[in-house]
Amino acid sequence: MNRDELIKRIKETAYLEGDFPLRSGKKSKYYLDKYLFETCPDILKALGEEFAKYVTSDVTLIAGAELGGVALAAATAMQTNKNWIIVRNSKKGYGTGKLIEGVLKKGDVVLLVEDIATTGGQVLEAAKVIAEAGAKVKKIVCVIDRKQGAGENIADAGYEFESILTKDDLGIKD
Repeated sequence: MNRDELIKRIKETAYLEGDFPLRSGKKSKYYLDKYLFETCPDILKALGEEFAKYVTSDVTLIAGAELGGVALAAATAMQTNKNWIIVRNSKKGYGTGKLIEGVLKKGDVVLLVEDIATTGGQVLEAAKVIAEAGAKVKKIVCVIDRKQGAGENIADAGYEFESILTKDDLGIKD
């Protein structure tokens, strides 16, 4: 799937208009429902291919934050043949009770993938968990940057940030 086809598929599949509260606490007249595009095999495969372009030779692991980053990390791992991890939002109260599912080793160099970036809050929380485990986040890459501060916040926290698409690419006006 080429870039124009990807843009078209994501917009026709996941773009909704209305009044929506966002995780950041902000309100929006539009919503990009990541689960609508992440559950379409053709889009997910194309996104895995796009994320794979950010995997440099020093990257040892792919990570995705619960829940929206999980399918994206898996798709990227399948394209790159790299192991991947899930970073939980909070420790579960049963089983192992870990914040990280999968194997993260000290010294790992991680590509952290994200679905939609608004302020970057959730992905920064995941990056902190990875860093506290002794690994390095090489870069944070999202599917869509809403251009509402995520890039600046992530850079201010000391991480490199890129997006596959932005709201502008999708023709979305605030």
